[in-house]
Amino acid sequence: MNRREFLKTALTVAALSPFAKLYAKETPDGNKSSDIIKGQQITRRNYKNTGITLPLLGFGMMRLPTNENGIDYATAEKMVARAMEAGLNYFDTAYMYHGGKSQVFVGDVLSKYPRDSFYLANKMPPNSATTIENVEKIFKEQLEVCKTPYFDFYLIHALNASLWEMHKSIGTYEFLKKMQKEGKIRKLGFSFHDTPDVLQKIVNDKEWEFAQIQMNYLDWELYKSKEQYEILEKAGIPAIIMEPLRGGALSTLNPTASEILKNANPNVSVSSWALRYVGSFSNVLIILSGMTLPEHLEDNIKTFTPFVPLNDKEKETLNLALAAYRKSLAIPCTACKYCMPCPFGVDIPTMFGLYNQAQITKNKHGFKRNYAQMSGSNAEVCVACGLCKTKCPQKLDIPELLKKVSAEAKG
Repeated sequence: MNRREFLKTALTVAALSPFAKLYAKETPDGNKSSDIIKGQQITRRNYKNTGITLPLLGFGMMRLPTNENGIDYATAEKMVARAMEAGLNYFDTAYMYHGGKSQVFVGDVLSKYPRDSFYLANKMPPNSATTIENVEKIFKEQLEVCKTPYFDFYLIHALNASLWEMHKSIGTYEFLKKMQKEGKIRKLGFSFHDTPDVLQKIVNDKEWEFAQIQMNYLDWELYKSKEQYEILEKAGIPAIIMEPLRGGALSTLNPTASEILKNANPNVSVSSWALRYVGSFSNVLIILSGMTLPEHLEDNIKTFTPFVPLNDKEKETLNLALAAYRKSLAIPCTACKYCMPCPFGVDIPTMFGLYNQAQITKNKHGFKRNYAQMSGSNAEVCVACGLCKTKCPQKLDIPELLKKVSAEAKG
């Protein structure tokens, strides 16, 4: 692995270890139980008071381990096996994850398990599905690539105001409801990146069985996650949570904030505080974690076996840590990579990751050295075309922020 790839990997997030086979059965109401497996199982929650139970922790397949050939199949497959062993049998992929290779991995690996032993979620991509013909073609392709006759959970991906109007105009929802009637979709929902008023409109416009929103203790106010969660709760729509660790930022924090949490409980990770925060809300059905390293998966399994909500004293401690972390927060990027690829070659998430790390560690020399190592893909390559800005779910002014990173490197 060269230094550039090391820098990218070092700035990513999450998850695993051993393995065993999951023997599960599906009841008539769609419940896939894993209670006959040996060993402890992670906490599960009922779907809308039905017999369907889902693991509170879901495996997000956006940040799988990689090597020089792409996805590291050997490591990732062992992680899947370990997840299944622990009862973590909800897997979330998408059309663009790993450049489309996440879906291929899902098809290659999960097809080795009985189809009724796991839940699979996939999504209609935001930028490719611009006509109903494309929607139909993409959905058929997804079933084939994932080697599955149906998706347990299917989402219209990354909705905002303009994308929702586009999908309404071409009839995406109606097509997916047709697929649901044909048994190719079990539950239909959407993922969301916009303001609470837009979320309320989408909720009002159609009937939804779940929704996926960004939520964590930093974004509760910063990203208006509180209002979004309350809209779904009031509407009776179960919430699936993405970015509970905010792209890994809440796994590291800064020295002062981390020390506050470690002093309160030296036996648990910083990440576990963020995951327990999100899981403490009753309308949260699943918390997705994009897991890259085996040890992170093990830590997540530990947090959810069994899951224990935060108590009042722990919430006060977390608020103190958040206050300390806010003082060093520089660029609120989650490294989702929706802004990529940059047509001019800028590695945007890595640039922001390097900058934020420098703000936390105060190691300016290290930042300049690593920045220089990214010559050809660092912030200086940016021509401010603005394409990345239109794709950013966080609504960041990426060109202006890259100027900030470049100025820091030259200062």
